[in-house]
Amino acid sequence: MKKQFIRTLVLCIMMQTMIAQSIENTMHNLMPWPQKIENKEGKFIIDSNFTIAIQQKQTNRLYKASTRFLRRLSGRTGVFFDVGFPDQERTSASLIIKVGRKGTIELSEDESYSLTTKSNGILLESETDIGAMRGLETLLQLVTATTDHFYIPGVKIEDAPRFPWRGLMIDVARHYQPIQVIKRNLDAMASVKLNVFHWHLTDDQGFRIECKSHPRLHQMSSDGQYYTHQEIKDVIEYAMDRGIRVIPEIDVPGHATAILTAYPELGSKDTTYQVERYAGIFDPTLDPTNEKTYKVLEDIFKEISALFPDPYIHIGGDENEGKHWDENPKISDFKKEHHFTNNHQLQAYFNSRIQRILRKLGKKMMGWEEIMTKDLDTSSIIHSWKGVNEGVKPRHSLLQAAKGGYHTVLSNGYYLDLMHNVSDHYLVDPIPDDIALTEGEKERILGGEIAMWGELITTLTIDSRIWPRAAAIAERLWSPKEVREVEHMKKRLAIISFRLEELGITHIKNQKVILRNIANGYTIDALSKLTKVCQPLKGYTRNKGGTEYKSYSPFTLFADACTTDAPDALKFDKMVNEYIVNPKNAIRPLEAILNSWVRNHDELEILNSKTPLVNELLDLSSALKELSLFFLRLLEQGGISKTNYNEFIKLIDIAKVPHADVEIVVNDSFIKLFEFMKKNEL
Repeated sequence: MKKQFIRTLVLCIMMQTMIAQSIENTMHNLMPWPQKIENKEGKFIIDSNFTIAIQQKQTNRLYKASTRFLRRLSGRTGVFFDVGFPDQERTSASLIIKVGRKGTIELSEDESYSLTTKSNGILLESETDIGAMRGLETLLQLVTATTDHFYIPGVKIEDAPRFPWRGLMIDVARHYQPIQVIKRNLDAMASVKLNVFHWHLTDDQGFRIECKSHPRLHQMSSDGQYYTHQEIKDVIEYAMDRGIRVIPEIDVPGHATAILTAYPELGSKDTTYQVERYAGIFDPTLDPTNEKTYKVLEDIFKEISALFPDPYIHIGGDENEGKHWDENPKISDFKKEHHFTNNHQLQAYFNSRIQRILRKLGKKMMGWEEIMTKDLDTSSIIHSWKGVNEGVKPRHSLLQAAKGGYHTVLSNGYYLDLMHNVSDHYLVDPIPDDIALTEGEKERILGGEIAMWGELITTLTIDSRIWPRAAAIAERLWSPKEVREVEHMKKRLAIISFRLEELGITHIKNQKVILRNIANGYTIDALSKLTKVCQPLKGYTRNKGGTEYKSYSPFTLFADACTTDAPDALKFDKMVNEYIVNPKNAIRPLEAILNSWVRNHDELEILNSKTPLVNELLDLSSALKELSLFFLRLLEQGGISKTNYNEFIKLIDIAKVPHADVEIVVNDSFIKLFEFMKKNEL
């Protein structure tokens, strides 16, 4: 019995220690969370004497990264540093960086690092300068403060990425994004250790890259908004300085309206083409039986290959329904001649021709999963946008690609334009627990790529659609699989979101820009409060069928000011849960937020008399007010009478109706509260 008691006591002490360490670790607002982190005693106080020494293999890239680190640290803390640049000759410094070699900006380069912080100094060690740059970002995230100074807590961190491919795709074809937008997003990517920028340069709505061999492409199909060769080189250099690869995408053979606007003779239908202004899937498709198609594409890819140093070029290849192929007798004859029984086989022929062109140029092919066929060379990367499961069409899956010998990257579950909450993305893993793959097949899953499609974004709103949710996905791709606790993630993400502004990301401040436009210069307080319980419609229901918005429609509306994870909706749900557990203690906060929504509607009605853009929001706000008044009465009467049932059903049905492309997201919490209060029927 005594031995059993001792074992139990020891186990309890161990559990308490583990819990204490876990609680202590939650104090760090790190994202992505490191592979291993151990708290140590002491703290390094940041003062004007802070210096950096780069020892051993210094690189110009690391020197520039360390200099940026100093600027951000000074800006963060307000400390005037005596020395403003890192030094290779200095033998002692506040921060000593040791690297083994200059890293290469390529797939599977070593990005690991170790970081030790003590009261008397900081040591950052890595095999490559890229690993050191990842460690510098972690070090910045560790900075915290007391009432009178900033400091870095004592820790020991050993860190490395789980996946080598951690990407962000930005579609600039639907809405052109200026260079400064791309650069600030590259800075944000580096801050959360993303390492691949996938640049979606062409689509039905635009050809966004200068093409010197066929200049009509950018002259006729870009509305004058395209990237010159020099701008492309500038972005690539900027990205490489941050340890980020740049992958270009030229989408063929479908999504080709912009190409065919310039060169209609390459099309599968004898018609006049115009750059598409709507969103959606369209019929214009390159003619795979026309030798000139391959000549023009070879010229394009030759220019692309010279500009982009990465070995991979993305050819798109998605959503080609082949309607114009079916309508063309010459193409039908070609299919018969080659014994092709369907358009998928014809596209496989097209892909094989493109693959030979790229191979001749020293490049490898990447494409959306529609490019995968049994004859496709396994040097290609399959980009999965339909998911990890085999489903009805096994070829459309991450699973099938890995089994077939292909390297593959997952984007399904990481489509930010769908406007899903951050937890929905965070819990999607490229390698689910129940996936039926061997260890070798799992290694072919390179990681994941966040997708930011551009139909409904402009320079004003793009950052709010990418950030901060992209940071949570970045953690999924870097951190251990076991790091999955949603509330811990949300706590850290709130701080990371704020820190992104340091890099120029506009996701927070631009909301007020949009709301001031709606308010026509009057106070935006009531509008701002309404955004905190509303979210844009999920999926593509905001632009159902792609026909509501054109590329030049206004994107300065209330839906553009709203984001996912509406903060007051989350707060209200927490209040409801607390009320269910302890009604007596939780009733006052609940009444307070309900009363605030009642008052807010009255303020919106006043604002509506001053500007017409508020009018379409009144139905939303009115529904919220009426539900709030209803529950204030229920809370006062202490239960539900039989006459309340029909009234609630009517009110909640009204509240569920979207307006102005947004929806109220507190309805489920109201239903939960009503169901609980039904237990106290009067």
